[in-house]
Amino acid sequence: MTIRDITAKIEAFAPLSLQESYDNAGLIVGRYDDQLQGGVLLAVDVTDEVIDEALELGCGMIITHHPIIFHPLKRFNSASVVERCVERAIRHNIALYACHTNLDSAPHGMSWRLGQMLGVDNMEVLEPTVEGAGFGVVGTLPKPIATEQFFAQIKATLGCGAIRHSKIDRQSIERVAICTGSGSSMIGAAAAKGCDIYITADLKYNDYYLPDGRFILCDVGHFESEYCAIDLLFDILADLSNIFSNFALHKSANTKNPMNYFI
Repeated sequence: MTIRDITAKIEAFAPLSLQESYDNAGLIVGRYDDQLQGGVLLAVDVTDEVIDEALELGCGMIITHHPIIFHPLKRFNSASVVERCVERAIRHNIALYACHTNLDSAPHGMSWRLGQMLGVDNMEVLEPTVEGAGFGVVGTLPKPIATEQFFAQIKATLGCGAIRHSKIDRQSIERVAICTGSGSSMIGAAAAKGCDIYITADLKYNDYYLPDGRFILCDVGHFESEYCAIDLLFDILADLSNIFSNFALHKSANTKNPMNYFI
């Protein structure tokens, strides 16, 4: 089984052509024609703890949502966590692959998965890019739910340490817009779709003025909104075990939110 056998499966679902120009999705460390040594570990980010876990499990490949390299590296001397992790991966012959904005914008990608988790039906793309693809989703709940009850459901489902939100100006929620990760650029699109609430992450202070009584803006946290990438990638790759008898797929137990909350 080669690295290409695995990446081809991912890219059939989320083609690299869908990634944004600033992104660095794809194979970052390793060669496509190399034989996979051991299993595959799925995580949100490449960290020292995730590499330790891969070594312990005997995994020869780590697939993450976030690319570990966004900017060119000038040296490999362990001066930063990025340099150190890339250096460790090379030393231990661990391939690193990222499925980022292409997984965000793929049909039935990240926002679709989060919508399913929160019970949203009748979803459509919030901001289309090419046919069938785009960022975010908008849909409806099976029936209206009390606003604070829906907040509690979001918090429990996503494991949020806290939820930041604009003024609660309605008693119930029915129409929901979602964008995993940093979605402030689509506040206008969510408003145009007549949503009761827009769920996303990485909002800034002034963003919370923008709803202006039309909907509720809800920041659940970047990591919390994108942890679903692990289960989504697992589902994409799971049937490879029917083709390759020695294929082992693991969900990381050590992928952690770098942001902490004092409660």
